[in-house]
Amino acid sequence: MLKIDPERGDLAREFRARPFGPHSAELQKVLNVMRWEDNEGKHVIVNTVPHQQWRIARLPARRGVALDFCDDAPFTDLAAAFWHVFRLRWKRHTGRWPPDD
Repeated sequence: MLKIDPERGDLAREFRARPFGPHSAELQKVLNVMRWEDNEGKHVIVNTVPHQQWRIARLPARRGVALDFCDDAPFTDLAAAFWHVFRLRWKRHTGRWPPDD
């Protein structure tokens, strides 16, 4: 399986600039690794007010168990929520935060 190179800040910057795509082939590989990781503890975006508000939660080990919502304030911008989850998953995979510039 592909390991995410924490030195590839260019890929993080690309995602931040275009969270909904299109993405380069290299960034798409990184996203695939992040999206196909084990579900337990994976950060996800939950739409809590249709088309207006989103919250970050962690998936439980089993289906049917309540989500564990993070204490982060709700997002009113979906792109900002995507960036937040990207950062959390990047840190989970690399042990470091991506560049925030």
